[in-house]
Amino acid sequence: MENIRVVLADDHVVVRNGIKMLLESEEEIKVVGEASDGLEALDVVKAENPDILIIDIRMPNMNGLEATSKLHAYSQHTKALVLSMHNDEDYIIKSVESGAAGYLLKDTSKEEFLKAIRLVFNGGKYFSGDISNVLVNSYLNKVNTKNTASGNSKEKNYDLTQREKEILKQIYQGIGNKDIAAASGKSVRTIESHRFNIMKKLKVNNVVELIKKVDEEGELMRAIGLK
Repeated sequence: MENIRVVLADDHVVVRNGIKMLLESEEEIKVVGEASDGLEALDVVKAENPDILIIDIRMPNMNGLEATSKLHAYSQHTKALVLSMHNDEDYIIKSVESGAAGYLLKDTSKEEFLKAIRLVFNGGKYFSGDISNVLVNSYLNKVNTKNTASGNSKEKNYDLTQREKEILKQIYQGIGNKDIAAASGKSVRTIESHRFNIMKKLKVNNVVELIKKVDEEGELMRAIGLK
């Protein structure tokens, strides 16, 4: 049986140890290296040329998304499998855009985890049911945006994700970050990250400018369901 050579990248040693124990209970899987951030992960990949890099997203120095996007410069052979606690739409879409061959949540079962590793090793891609739903919805939103734009050339494409539209609507309605986080089951830090991305996409510097932009642009107000 051919061995599956794996490198683990996670900034928590306890998490890496747990994953390593789980994987090495399988005869054909061998952990050949570990890393605590994206930069270290790329160095280990270059040295070991593993089959799969199992990588977290939120890490110091270089995050998992950036490391995944640079992976092929260090090894044409290695495929990235993202293992994250975040089921956030932005992270999932950006992982795919960065070239990840799969995305799993950290609360996935051992059976699904091993299934994903074997499928990616054999050249496939693996996204769990909830993750697949996010990808499908994102695709449909892009199709709808494209169709709307083709029907009305004057309508702007703000490039906001569905979740960003929902959060922008709540910000416009005066709902604070803590309340948005509580209602959506996300952390305040995640909502703050969305808020930063929204302001960056809409080219505003603060909430006052953000509210003003929504008030002044009917297309944007329609995009977030307020008109």
